[in-house]
Order: sequence, then C-alpha cells, then structure tokens
Amino acid sequence: MGMLYWRADMDKFLKELARHWPLAKGSLAEVRKPCNRPNCRACRSGQKHPAFIFGFREHGRQRCMYVPRELVPALKRVIQNGRWMEQELSGMGRLLIEAYRRNRQKTGEDR
Repeated sequence: MGMLYWRADMDKFLKELARHWPLAKGSLAEVRKPCNRPNCRACRSGQKHPAFIFGFREHGRQRCMYVPRELVPALKRVIQNGRWMEQELSGMGRLLIEAYRRNRQKTGEDR
C-alpha cells in the first residue's frame, strides 16, 4: 500500500507545523524562592521572590530549569505550540485511515 494518497494531508500538516514553529514539550511554573540577601524585606515577610521553572522529561527522568523572566512569554508560546503538535499527532491515525478510504473509493477497490 503506497502513501501517495496521504500526500495532500501531509503537505497541509507541514504548512501548519511551519506556522507553529518552534515548539517544545514541558510545563512552565511560577514559584517563589528566597534570595541570599540577609536583610531582604520580601524574604523576611515570607513572600520570597517570584521565579519561573521549566519542567520537562529527559531520558525518562523529570528535570527542571530556571527561566529568565524575559524568556517567559516566548517559552509560553513554544509550549503552546508543542501542545498543538501533540493534538495533531493524536489525530494522525484517524487521518491516515480516512485518506486511505478516500483513495479506495476513488479507485473503486473492493473491500
């Protein structure tokens, strides 16, 4: 069975992928951390300081990295694009079957 009948769907997907690029899988969390200044008002009051952490899996293990504040908006978009990609991949099996059926109907193949 050839994959040529799926070509139009693949071209459409690749155009959408280019529109959503770059992408990443993971999560972004805002946490509060103490600083190392001895007389910090925020830390003494218990509020601490906001920081952002990017969580991801690497070789089956959970990892995290500090994210500079100026990178947060871009990272949010990249993670959102990654979630779009996961949704698209979830539907690929269905699309493959539908494309196969369309092709089979056009060629008049027997079941």
